Amino acid sequence: MKSHAGAFFTGEYRNVLTEFGYEKAEIRERLEAAWRELFEGGEDARIYHESGGDMGYMLDTGNLDVRTEGMSYGMMMAVQMDRQEVFDRLWKWTMTHMHMTEGVNAGYFAWSCAPDGSRLSDGPAPDGEEYFAMALFFASHRWGDREAPFNYGTQARDLLRICIHKGEDGIGDPMWNPRNKLIKFVPNCEFSDPSYHLPHFYELFALWAYPEDQPFWKEAASASREYLRTACHPETGLAPEYAYYDGTPNNERGYGHFFSDSYRVAANLGLDWEWFAADQWACGAAGRIQAFFADKQPENYRRYTIEGKPFEEKALHPVGLLATNAMASLAADGEPARASVELFWNTPLRTGDRRYYDNCLYFFALLALSGNYRIWKP
Repeated sequence: MKSHAGAFFTGEYRNVLTEFGYEKAEIRERLEAAWRELFEGGEDARIYHESGGDMGYMLDTGNLDVRTEGMSYGMMMAVQMDRQEVFDRLWKWTMTHMHMTEGVNAGYFAWSCAPDGSRLSDGPAPDGEEYFAMALFFASHRWGDREAPFNYGTQARDLLRICIHKGEDGIGDPMWNPRNKLIKFVPNCEFSDPSYHLPHFYELFALWAYPEDQPFWKEAASASREYLRTACHPETGLAPEYAYYDGTPNNERGYGHFFSDSYRVAANLGLDWEWFAADQWACGAAGRIQAFFADKQPENYRRYTIEGKPFEEKALHPVGLLATNAMASLAADGEPARASVELFWNTPLRTGDRRYYDNCLYFFALLALSGNYRIWKP
């Protein structure tokens, strides 16, 4: 990988797609068309739905529920695409139906609700909270703050404070382990999910969180980069879905292998390198993941051990996997990087019941590879 200062410092974002020969106008139209399909398309294509006069939600079409993962992803897509009305609809739905105000999880968001807003769980999932916070900061900086709940910056800072200080009064648990600064799978457990580790977000939290919390986030960024070094296999680059704090796979419930959650690690390595270029190791890891899949066709993607041994079980989200592998080209180079991007470009958005997760990852890859997944500063 060529020397690279990081877009945070330069303000310049690579357009990998134009580097590989695609036309700017064609890329922009692909991005706009993807937005239209996901947010405005027919019932067999869209994953966003308006609700009432001023709310909206992202539907997990495979499970027919609404998840903090999808809601926070939708908000990130909306702020990157400058769609404030959609952003505000999603955030109001989230605050109305998912925000918990009592009990051990007060201040967090219920990770799963029915489309009518009724709760299907009273527990949170930290990947939603970290995306909510980042999307809210970007909204604050891009559009300015308004009255609650659209005082985006304050909402983000308050949420991050809860994430790291919850439980200090004896009620509930924090989302990050206070000693090792690693994000947990859920607050009341002591293991992690490698795909939750977003050091590029934590670098920004270290600038924009409440001043007393900023040192924590700077340490968390370093801790997560070190953690990914241990969680990603040294030869294949593959990470398990769940892993202990030492990075070894946690297979107690069968999630110790490379499967759906794990796909996001490649995308995160790519975006962290694009934004901050903090750890050259990420370039090698991204390249190893792409090399592992270089001789595999999407219709034959499977569950794998992190050493690369395939199971009989086919991948549930092959489009999501090829999209995240393409997004890794922000950090990787060489022929596998080009081939990964070409495969992505030649693959349409997924249709059918399982399309939600695949198409969220697809849209993020399209944003990132076109230079449109940006840091919005104050």
